[in-house]
Order: sequence, then structure tokens, then C-alpha cells
Amino acid sequence: MVEIERELLLVGGGHAHLGVLRRLARRPLPAGLRVTLVAREAEAMYSGMLPGLIAGRFAAEDCVVDLPRLARAAGARFLRAEIAGLDLTANHVLCAGNRTPLRFDLLSLNTGAAPALVPGAAEHALVLRPFDRFLAGWKALRGTNGPLCLVVVGEGAAGVEVALALRQGLGAAPRIGLVGRGDAPLPGMAPAARAAARAALVAGDVIWHGGAAVARVTAQTVVLADGRSLPCDRAIWAAGAAPPAWLTDIGLTRCPAGFIAVDAALRSLSHPQVFVAGDLATVAAHPRPRAGVFAVRQGAPLAENLRRALAGEAPRPFTPQRRHLALVSTGSQAIASWGSTARTGRWALRLKDRIDRRWIRMHAEMPPMAPRPAPPAAMRCGGCGAKLAAPVLSRVLAALPGLPPPDDAALLHLPEVPGRTLVQTVDMFRAPIDDPFLFGRIAANHALGDIAAMGGEPRVALAIAALPPAAEAVQEADLLAMLRGGQLVLEAAGARLVGGHTAEASDAMLGFAVTGEVAQPMLRAGLRPGDVLVLTKPLGTGTLLAAAMQGAGRAAWVEAALVAMQQSPFPASRILRAHGATACADVTGFGLLGHLLEMLRASDVGAVLDAEAVLALEGAEAMLAAGHRSTLDPGNRAAALPFLHGEVAPARLSLLLDPQTAGGLLAGVPARQAEACVAALRAEGYAAAAIGQVEEQTPTIRLQLTRMNRVS
Repeated sequence: MVEIERELLLVGGGHAHLGVLRRLARRPLPAGLRVTLVAREAEAMYSGMLPGLIAGRFAAEDCVVDLPRLARAAGARFLRAEIAGLDLTANHVLCAGNRTPLRFDLLSLNTGAAPALVPGAAEHALVLRPFDRFLAGWKALRGTNGPLCLVVVGEGAAGVEVALALRQGLGAAPRIGLVGRGDAPLPGMAPAARAAARAALVAGDVIWHGGAAVARVTAQTVVLADGRSLPCDRAIWAAGAAPPAWLTDIGLTRCPAGFIAVDAALRSLSHPQVFVAGDLATVAAHPRPRAGVFAVRQGAPLAENLRRALAGEAPRPFTPQRRHLALVSTGSQAIASWGSTARTGRWALRLKDRIDRRWIRMHAEMPPMAPRPAPPAAMRCGGCGAKLAAPVLSRVLAALPGLPPPDDAALLHLPEVPGRTLVQTVDMFRAPIDDPFLFGRIAANHALGDIAAMGGEPRVALAIAALPPAAEAVQEADLLAMLRGGQLVLEAAGARLVGGHTAEASDAMLGFAVTGEVAQPMLRAGLRPGDVLVLTKPLGTGTLLAAAMQGAGRAAWVEAALVAMQQSPFPASRILRAHGATACADVTGFGLLGHLLEMLRASDVGAVLDAEAVLALEGAEAMLAAGHRSTLDPGNRAAALPFLHGEVAPARLSLLLDPQTAGGLLAGVPARQAEACVAALRAEGYAAAAIGQVEEQTPTIRLQLTRMNRVS
């Protein structure tokens, strides 16, 4: 194993960085260098396709680049975080929230500009960027009944395209206005293109309000600087670019407009360890508009100059193109502008769509030209999918004399303190994700699940951490991120991190030994015939993580799973206890069926399980149907199948066997309180469901499709 000695940090999922990653996938950097992509979104929207999405020509998944998958193809890590500033003395990127700083030896920034807003726009307008927030607002706008009056702010290509796309994308005929400073849209383009845009607006019944800037926005009005007031149900903001707030007082030389000043090689004029591309940069030697076409073209020279800088060589300047083909969609047609000429037609829209789709495919369907790690068949899962199989563990525990009956955690009764019982547990696993801070959060939440399943409250924790060989600075940053992530989760649950142990290993690993208190423990042996089985979280983390390791699935599915893995189990535990639950387990590595069987054996009862009532994380069943299963699946299958009766679809059975990391709680709740219990869990934010019932049978599980409980 080659030690990590230096780090290249790519901050932002902009067009130039996508080009850098594509080139790294084909020509990797030398060993000993770690590359990390940091972005606030896991799926990067291609801005050129947003009007087509609004118009209904594209689905959202057609318009995005899966950043974790692209990073993995390039041999890079992916961290989802939002930049909040730079410490260029320590070479740290500061992140929003409680995340620890990210260190670097060489930094490249490609985050894009911020929207240039006027008073009231942030509160009342639907702003195009960031795209994830816009899409959420657009979805709500589409759900509005009746025709809308909308005002689009922005005289550039984005404003024209969005205004005309709204006409197609909204069912009820809307009234649409477009506001711009000048006398015609598309300033800076040839007169022929501007005339074509005016004609398209007239044909699309979009009213042009030119000649004045916007002064402010209210809930129902766009007020112009010349005093005009335009009533509207909603303003759509597609105007202007401003430096992000985090650029203030970071020490980088900036241009008069506030953007980062770089030389012709895209290197900061003041800090040679920083490169900048896209809208964030101003190239004094070759000024160009802040447009995506120029950012795309910066990918190749940026990749080469980063490579040269890492090798100790001088970067090479480059000259961007002076002219480019501009394609502006106008609804069912597009304007094609080159130099002083412009043509409009359906052919131009087809050409634009073909170019846009090809750009997305270029970043999603890269052939494996660079040497790759072991094939997917040799992949070993991280998370709780990395634990030993249930049969192995059962045989070893049976061979050890004097162990108490197995449960989620050990109970330690203190005779000298009547009424007080300690509860102890320990968990450790290999990192299933790139992000050490997020890994720490998930590892802590996973360890706390055992305490919650017993009905206890955590008090103290010890960490057990392992990191691969690396330079001291690299190990220090990773260890701090892991432990800080875990510490925040522990503190929120009421526990203190009081120490631990570290070691080197081939992979990053983290675990916690947690001690807590419990008054009336919920034991696996507490199930009673007639109890309703309640599950507090959907299943599918194992298959989604396994699929992501093999380059399958969608980043949005994994992101949703990561959110579920960080949901605390303690509010659910308290709700279950308040509704009479006396038996509980957390669903982790042995899957739902494995942990349910443990409860049935301990209680000497059987169960009927409604397989269709079990909720799945989005994408989980699709990935299971495609054959993406955790490496723990065979062991879980061998342990559970002899005790199952009935049949379900193969993908659904695999879901029930899927190993979970920081999974939900499975509890037996008295039948008379089950409905209220599920309602209370859902009100607290859990995707909970009643999934079966306990029977007076031998410890077996009858699978049937009764559809006890489906959540829409």
C-alpha cells in the first residue's frame, strides 16, 4: 500500500472540475496523491438543460451528473459539504456547519458564482441557483391550481429560455413577463440574435419589460428602478452573478467586481497553491463572459496545469476561444447564433438537445481506460455489511462458556445501587463512504442503536479508530473528522466521548464502545403472542452502498440512505416504550429476518410477516433486482431461509435479508396501541410501519402479503 503524502482538493462540482475528473479517469495522477471532490450537491445539474426540464422535454435525472460515481471513476473521494471560507495560512477549506476543516496541498475552486440579488429576492423570488432549491420550488409551483402570473428577471439567455419554457411547462396558461435592464434581451449577442429573441417572446406571449433594473421584490410585486410595479404570483430570478459571501476577507487577490483574479493558467495571482475556474474566476489577460461554454473549455487546461503544479513544473497559459456557437431554446425552437449571424428553427433545438445529452453521457458512460481495482465480484462491503456472518458468530458464541443470553447490549446490575442498571455495547466497521466526518456520524449513530433498542440512555463512549498509512497531516485531518463527526452525534444523544484507541489498518475503520443506563430494559425475549411488529425505518442501506461501490444506482438514492442512517434512534425508542413495547432490537448487519429470528428464538414464539408492508429506501429494490447485494447477503440467507415459510418476489426477499447500517428499531407493540404508535413515530419524522404480528408458534416466520400497512 502506497502512503498518502499530498492532497489535491477540488471544491465545487462545476463544469471545469467535471472535465478534470474525466481526464483523471483516463490518466491517473501519481501514487501517493489523494484527490477529493467537495460539492454541496451529490448530483450536479447541467445548467444548459434546465429550461428543457422546465418545459417538460427532460426528466430531472436526465439533466444531472452523478458526482460520487464520476469521482470514483477518477480514483477520487467525494465529500458533500458547502464551503464557508478559506484559511490560506494553514491550507484549510472551512465548511458550513460543524464539519471540521479540509486540508489541502493544492486547491482548485470551481463553485460558481452566487446570484446577484436585490432586497426581497431571497425571501420572495424563486432563484435559479442553487438548482436543488429551485427544483423544489418549481415542483411546488407546478402544483398550484389555476393560471399564474409570473415575472422572470434576467435579460440574458437564462432569462429568455426560462420565460419561454414556463409557457410549455405549466398546464394552465400562465401570464409571463420578462424584465431586463436594456432595450432588448440577449445583450452582448449579435443584433440578429437579439431580434430573434424579441420575436420569440412575442410569439410565446411573453411581455418584455425593458429599460430598468429591478429595485426590490415583494411577495406579490417586482418593483423596477424607474418606479414601475409589476404584480405577480411569483418572481423567477435568472439575473446576474455575484461573488459568493465566503470570498470576503480570505486573502485572495480579487478583481474590481469581487471575483478571484487569476492568470492565464487559471492560477491565483496571490496564492500559487490555489487554482480557480468558471464563474468564480476573472482572467485579466483574456476577459470573457461568465458563461458555461467557457467553463467547459477550461477543464482540459486546468487538469494539465494541476498535474504540472503537482510535479513542480510551471503551469501553461491558455487562450480561450473568441467565438462560440450559442444555442438559446425558445420553447419548441431554438436560436443558433454564431458571430454576427443567427438562425431560428426546430433543427436548432434538436441540435441543442443532442449536444446537451451527449455532454451528460460523456460524464456518465466513461470507458474504464485507466487501471482499475479488483472487479466487482471481489468487492467487500463496508458498514455493517462488513461484519461476520451470523452462522459464524453463533457457533463461536456457543463455544464460549459463561456468556449471558445474547441481546443488543449487555446489562450490568449494580447491587450497591438499587434500581440502576448499566447497559454496554460496542460496534466497529470499515468505512462504507469516502467522507470521514459523515462516517463518524453514522458509526456513532449505529453504535447508539443498541442502547436505544434496550430502552436505555447513553452516558459515555470510547472510540476505536483505525486509519491507513499516510503522512501525519493526512492522518490527523482524517482522524479529527471521524471523531468530531461521532462526537457531535454522541453529545446530541446525551453521551460524552471520553477517550479511545487508535491503530493503523489497510482501511479506515471506526467504532464506539458505549455505556448507558436503563430502568426497564426492552429485551429480545419480551415478545408476546398478539403483539404487532413495528419497524421504524425503511430497509435498503446495504444494497445501495454495495451498488454505489460498483458504480451503479443514483447519487440521490445514496444521499437519502445517508440521511436515514443519521436519524437518531432515541425518539423512536421513547415512543415505542410509551406505547407499551417490551421487546426491541435494532436492525443491522443480519437484516430484518435475521434480527427478527433472534427475537423469536429468545421469546419462543413465531411471527407472520407482511413482506409488502416493509418499506424500502428509494432505489433499493431496483438495485437488488439488478443483482447488487452486500457481501453479507449469503450468510444472512443461509441463516434465515430454513426458518421461513411462504414465498415473496426475489428482490423483496433480498430486501428482508439486506444488512443495515444504523438501521431502524424493530419492536413488539401491544395490538391495541400499534396504530397510535406508528402514527406517533411518523409524526416524529420516522418512515415507520406495522409489518407483522407475533404468533404462538415455534420460532419461524410465515411470509404473506396481507398489506397491513402501506405508506404513500
